[in-house]
Amino acid sequence: MRLATFIVFFVASAWAQAPQFTYLVVHTYPHDRDAFTQGLEYHDGFLYEGTGREGHSSLRKVKLETGQVVQHIDIAPQYFGEGITVLDGKILELTWKAQTGFIYDRNSFHVLRNFNYSGEGWGLANDGKTIYMSDGSSQIRFWDPQTLKELRRISVHDGNRAIENLNELEYVRGEIYANVWTTNLIARISPDDGHVIAWIDLTGLLKPSDMTETVDVLNGIAYDSAHDRLFVTGKLWPKLFEIKIAPKMFR
Repeated sequence: MRLATFIVFFVASAWAQAPQFTYLVVHTYPHDRDAFTQGLEYHDGFLYEGTGREGHSSLRKVKLETGQVVQHIDIAPQYFGEGITVLDGKILELTWKAQTGFIYDRNSFHVLRNFNYSGEGWGLANDGKTIYMSDGSSQIRFWDPQTLKELRRISVHDGNRAIENLNELEYVRGEIYANVWTTNLIARISPDDGHVIAWIDLTGLLKPSDMTETVDVLNGIAYDSAHDRLFVTGKLWPKLFEIKIAPKMFR
């Protein structure tokens, strides 16, 4: 997995046309090493996290400062949990291949209803008016938050190259941020036409001393809009990081 990540990152760096940025670590927080992070959002002082793998998928409310899980619900073992988003007092969650999603009451985690969609489910985010959904391709779907009907799609591209494997999503200051699966890259995407505005290279964020054979790829972006804080983590990572985006010259 680490070799695959390096190869994809090297190729991506070679063809990328959009500007590339790096990061500065502002703060490091504990993260559950058993959490196979698929979706991550920050609301009212807590992280909301959806985890994956059949038989181990869950929805969690997590205390940022300590990593303590303060609320938790397991997902039925036949489902592989994927991206989540929090909107209007509810939490929406995708599953990978079942074409089934769940809507929870945000306070109680009670399942209010299911919904269906075509294709695979990967990432979710919202801007308060539109829900954004990724399916592992280069496309991002725009959903009506009331009906969950698709309104339109954008094809994500850097120059004339399509960016495949778009995974976890977050809406940040008018842009869609997307993890690109198996890489250390986050794409900053224009919701207008899908072009990549810039890349964030997070290579080296998790130190070798924190890596084990069970550590998986970078995945998980959360944004605290009230305090302009950006958080990132990965599947089975023992740490979650608050970062600032910085020009490449700072590294």
